[in-house]
Amino acid sequence: MPLTKTANLLLDLPRPVKRAVALVFDAFLCVLTVWLAFWLRLDEWLPLSGHPQWRPEWAALAAVTVALPIFITFGFYRAIFRYAGWQASLTVVRAMALYTVIYATVFSLLRVPGVPRSVGLIQPMLLFLAVAGSRLLLRFWLGGMYRTILARGALPKAMIYGAGRAGQQLAAALSTSLEIRVVGFLDDDAGLHGQTLNGLPVYPPDSLPELVRIEGVQEVLLAMPSASRQRRHEILESLRAQHVTVRLLPGVVELAQGKVAVSDLREPEIEDLLGRAPVPPDAALMERNIRGKVVLVTGAGGSIGSELCRQIARLEPERLLLVEHSEYALYALDQELRRGGFEATRLVPLLGSVRDAARMREILQTFRPQTVYHAAAYKHVPLVEHNPAEGIRNNVFGTQIVAEAAREAGVADFVLISTDKAVRPTNVMGASKRLAEMVLQAMAAAGGSTRFTMVRFGNVLGSSGSVVPLFRRQIKAGGPVTLTHPEVTRYFMTIPEAAQLVIQAGAMARGGEVFLLDMGEPVKIAELARRMIELSGLTVKDAEHPDGDIEIRIVGLRPGEKIFEELLIGDNPEPTAHPRILKAREEFLPRATLEARLAELQNVLASGDEAAIRQALVTLVPGYRPAKNDEEITEKRIGFAQPQS
Repeated sequence: MPLTKTANLLLDLPRPVKRAVALVFDAFLCVLTVWLAFWLRLDEWLPLSGHPQWRPEWAALAAVTVALPIFITFGFYRAIFRYAGWQASLTVVRAMALYTVIYATVFSLLRVPGVPRSVGLIQPMLLFLAVAGSRLLLRFWLGGMYRTILARGALPKAMIYGAGRAGQQLAAALSTSLEIRVVGFLDDDAGLHGQTLNGLPVYPPDSLPELVRIEGVQEVLLAMPSASRQRRHEILESLRAQHVTVRLLPGVVELAQGKVAVSDLREPEIEDLLGRAPVPPDAALMERNIRGKVVLVTGAGGSIGSELCRQIARLEPERLLLVEHSEYALYALDQELRRGGFEATRLVPLLGSVRDAARMREILQTFRPQTVYHAAAYKHVPLVEHNPAEGIRNNVFGTQIVAEAAREAGVADFVLISTDKAVRPTNVMGASKRLAEMVLQAMAAAGGSTRFTMVRFGNVLGSSGSVVPLFRRQIKAGGPVTLTHPEVTRYFMTIPEAAQLVIQAGAMARGGEVFLLDMGEPVKIAELARRMIELSGLTVKDAEHPDGDIEIRIVGLRPGEKIFEELLIGDNPEPTAHPRILKAREEFLPRATLEARLAELQNVLASGDEAAIRQALVTLVPGYRPAKNDEEITEKRIGFAQPQS
């Protein structure tokens, strides 16, 4: 127990302190091995107070002076003892070889008075044994090997896919784990097959089925940080049928620092499963409406709003206005951005609701932004379906309030963050977002100095309500994984990519356009669930496999949910300067007509009659038809143009 406490105390020391301790310890070994070399040569212990004939202090001073610079140059104090592998041992051998040549030359060939020539050969050998042995003992002790040697035999076996530097570092970092036992590498390089790296054999990937069957391998750790997303996708697809759990390497920085634990290995994200590579952003488009300008983001604390703020802050606006009605979300974002080192950006956190016309007018008149990104919205379909009046007040009239305040303040560019659910909506949320688009289209058509534009896209990965975390929780709980319908498909995009495309689309605006983000191919949610189950080392329980592990259960569509999502109402998309951005001009009501009907909608909202509210939306929003059941939703899809991509 005292040894464990001492080990933990050492491990908790700051990294610079640990390096200093190691350096002092090596200096002590230099002195100690000189003293032992004299004893072996003379067969007597020399007194520490000095000797009239022999000069061990000269030999010790030379040992420290020569050894420590060599050790520093060879990176002895950058390595982490408890994760040191064969490469670290080879470094010790090389450094000691150089030390031996220099030290032996000085004391064996040049002859120094008071130092026997044999000491020049004996001391380097003793120092090599001391340095190498001390590191092995420290690795044994600090790494907890004294507790784990017996236990590791029963641990789950894992293969590391990728025998490069990252894979070898991962193997070293997990060599003392009490949760998993790495038994070999898989690698595509035929030149490595049959070799041994860090004491572990290297196999071709097609050997995995045999390793699973004979060796009992249960997990594959993918350690290829430089591989493209498409290549990771291909590897994951090849592993699906092997009934092994698949996890991916954590950040390279954490690996290099030796901080990897089994809990740090991440499960495949949907980006890995889909394999679609993002298009690099156009720097000129990214900067056009931001650099050196005052920029305002509403809904700044939300999934998209916060990522917009991160992207905008990197582009060095004169000032970034964060408008958010949630105090906690605003505080968290403000602190994150300030910690992120965006000193050149003047961040202004502003509490306020987009439904508060006086507050919005005050903010816009005070700060006079040139660019506004309106991301504030209620976006969860079931919640808005159950709270239609609040959803419309926020999504429609909140947009109208901010847009009118922006026009009055002379804003140059106003960008609405819209959704694919605005296309032929079957739910209140989608209808409210289409109506918000129509408000801006009418304002753009009325003329003025403000360019109003809309950017429409589908589901973003990692946003609140994302299906992937839900499936993951259900798989960990043993199932079932719940789907609303076996044919449901969705478009997916990462939050950073969506935010970048929003900024670039807004920079191309001339006023009144609806920009559509190319979301790639739609994803069948049932297939996504199946992939996640299989990459967890489990099987799907269905009619063909009644003994499977996890059932996929169909629970029925939620109120207002579509089976298919679309991005375009018409069939006239136009290309733009960006390969992932299309634009369209879609029909809308004249401003006078729209404002009269919005006034009527306000009166209906005040009545609280949900049936009347939905009927008012049917009148206002072309194509809105509240769905009542699966058959009606499927019927709505028939005859419509396929989504553009």
